[in-house]
Amino acid sequence: MSVQIHALTTPPSAAQVDGWHEVLAAALACDSPDIPVPARSELAARPATDDPRVRSLRWLAAAPDGRPVGVAAVHLTTDPDGERPDHLDLYVHPGHRRAGAGSRLLATAADAARAAGARSLVADVVAGTPGDRFAPARGFRRGLALTWLRLRLDEATPPGDAVLPRPGYHLRVWDGVAPDDLIETLARAKTAMADMPLGDLDYGAFRWDADRIRVTSEAIARRGDLLHTVAAVSDDDGEIAGYTELVVPGAGDRPALQYDTVVVPAHRGRGLGVWIKAHMIRLARERHPGLTEIEADNADDNVHMLAVNTRLGFRVVRRTALYQLDLTR
Repeated sequence: MSVQIHALTTPPSAAQVDGWHEVLAAALACDSPDIPVPARSELAARPATDDPRVRSLRWLAAAPDGRPVGVAAVHLTTDPDGERPDHLDLYVHPGHRRAGAGSRLLATAADAARAAGARSLVADVVAGTPGDRFAPARGFRRGLALTWLRLRLDEATPPGDAVLPRPGYHLRVWDGVAPDDLIETLARAKTAMADMPLGDLDYGAFRWDADRIRVTSEAIARRGDLLHTVAAVSDDDGEIAGYTELVVPGAGDRPALQYDTVVVPAHRGRGLGVWIKAHMIRLARERHPGLTEIEADNADDNVHMLAVNTRLGFRVVRRTALYQLDLTR
């Protein structure tokens, strides 16, 4: 099949959004039926709500008769202080696989990323799907195994000791951007993520500061989503000892997504992780009575956080792997 690759305009046309949505809906229904399909309106709005420190390029693959058969996006980090690799999303319509669309899209995306100075691309692939065979066959290296879990809020009952106060700490809760008196210590706590398990990924790190936190939080708000943060703050010095973030979709049509959960190394072993997450579950119930589920991803190497999530009632829904493609060869 002769495939034509079209770069999406900014903003994308109605036909481009329709094609993008058609491919994504079909691919998710086939490979990952537990993942809700984004609404067409959300896809149309994405280019305008991208993080300003990320440059996103998107392509649509079409058959000779114009039918959409695949989509790809590369998300390039433009922040000079960022060291993390750039990311690739690639989907091919199940009815048009093994006909060259995926390979053409990958070649187009890799060439564009390489021209922009990217050193590698990372893609999240659902285990056992065609992508799990496609990626290694085209030079990707399997870097990190992830387990995705969901919590049913109508069934969740955190253990009684999970919500008990922790001596020497108090809770702070906020929406959106961190308050001025905590934003610097939050940046230091985020930097503590440098020791998170990364398997064999060459992942680098971000240099977190107050400005980066503001930009990231504001990008979530521009999408129409809500960011909630629960932090454990040390009574001794006012430093954040641990925090957890939850992003609730503004449209209310998908599970809430657990973002970071971090306990600073000097404060580990005191039950802070389960404490802040249990409080976040209670907050989600109170603030969003229509919300039914929370989803979290967990590196398989991070056995401690997997145990915390399991204790709180999260259950496995799928497994994925992060694959990395070296663009310097």
